[in-house]
Amino acid sequence: MLLEITLIIAGIALVLMGANWFTDGASGLARRLKVSELVIGLTVVALGTSLPEFMVSFLSVLQGSADMSVGNIIGSNVFNILVITGGSALMKPLVVERSMLVRDFPICAAASALLCGFAFTNGLIARWEGLLLVVFFSVYLYMAYRIAMKDRKEAQDIVLEEKSPMLKLLLLIVLGMASLVIGGHVLVNNAAAVAREWGVAESVIGMTILAAGTSLPEFATSVVAAHKGSLGLAFGNVIGSNVFNIAFVIGCCSSIVPMKVTEIVPFDWIMFVGSCLLVWLVCWTSRKLSRWEGALLVLCYLSYLIWLIIKH
Repeated sequence: MLLEITLIIAGIALVLMGANWFTDGASGLARRLKVSELVIGLTVVALGTSLPEFMVSFLSVLQGSADMSVGNIIGSNVFNILVITGGSALMKPLVVERSMLVRDFPICAAASALLCGFAFTNGLIARWEGLLLVVFFSVYLYMAYRIAMKDRKEAQDIVLEEKSPMLKLLLLIVLGMASLVIGGHVLVNNAAAVAREWGVAESVIGMTILAAGTSLPEFATSVVAAHKGSLGLAFGNVIGSNVFNIAFVIGCCSSIVPMKVTEIVPFDWIMFVGSCLLVWLVCWTSRKLSRWEGALLVLCYLSYLIWLIIKH
């Protein structure tokens, strides 16, 4: 048991290092290709911080643990929207742009509801449903790209940092991907072993240990951004990552191997969709998220965590 827990921690550490290396390498590569900073943030940062969820979920599906894969995404998204947003607000009250309320939150809520609907129809996320989610993500990414292009002129006025050698950037990308694959493999194998030994459902392990571990890149990015005053980045990282997790991660996994979902109970799905709607509603009140509201969101997650441990 001690060995498995140690390997779980090592796997999480390796996944996080891999995501960090991949993001640094990809960001540097984008700068060398003279892509605007805004485009980098909308694409590379969202991809880099969500790659741990992708690797863990993809490997879980290949090993026949679809419940762990979907549970990881549900847990990660609930963790993102409640703990990361709430923790960022505790660091510094978050001002929410109107575009976030009328465009990004509805898209995130729609993606959550779409996945929930697919899973409830027959307990299976079929290949065609996965492909539809990928199309949804492609449209979202295109919208983000068009918005980024509108600000390209402003971004071109920013002086870029000294460029890193191309070989170094490519090495960071390769090492990052390798670490994600190896770390994800170690994490999934040992989390499943612990789940079986403790008699805990794999979906619960996916929604707790794996979810928190793979969401650490988003947590670090958003909290640091809030501390530095980059409030839009702090919020945008959470919403963008959640859409990526649902539409791209689940979409890709289920389009390759249809995913049977049997261990995730209705209340988990309610939390999955409801947490996004809750934050959206709270932000509508005054277009900002205060410290006490952030504390309330974190408390909601802790209550859900206690329910998971007791109920499952």
